[in-house]
Amino acid sequence: MLRAETKSRARALQLLYAWEIRGATPIPVLASGLSRLTGPEPALLDRAEALAEGVVADVQSLDAEVARASDNWRMSRIAVVERNILRLALLELRQGEVPPKVAIDEAVRLAHWFGGARAPGFVNGVLDGIARAAGRL
Repeated sequence: MLRAETKSRARALQLLYAWEIRGATPIPVLASGLSRLTGPEPALLDRAEALAEGVVADVQSLDAEVARASDNWRMSRIAVVERNILRLALLELRQGEVPPKVAIDEAVRLAHWFGGARAPGFVNGVLDGIARAAGRL
C-alpha cells in the first residue's frame, strides 16, 4: 500500500505532465479531469494540486537551477517526465517540509515508475548535487 504523500506526488507529476503537454492549461482544470480518471480522493488531489501549482508558479527559477545542476543537459533535452520529476522534487527541497533524503527518494521512485530506464540515476544525480550544493545533505 502506498503512502498518501507518495500518491500525491504521483498525481502532481501527472498534472505537471498534462500541464506541459497541453500548453499550460490551468492546474485546477487538469485536476478536475484527473479526478474523473483516478477517482475522488480530495485530500490526495488537493495536495497534488498544491504541489503542481507551486511548480507552475516558480517554473522558470526551478528550471534554471536544474539546468545549472545537470551538466551538459539543456532543459529542452530532458524528457518531459524527468523534467517534471526534477521540478517537483526541487520545489520540495526548497520548501523544506520534508527531509531532503525523502524528497530525493520519492523523486527516484517516481522516475522508476514513470521514467525511462536511465531516469532514476539521472534524477538522483541531479537532485543529490543540488542538495549537497545547498548544504542539505
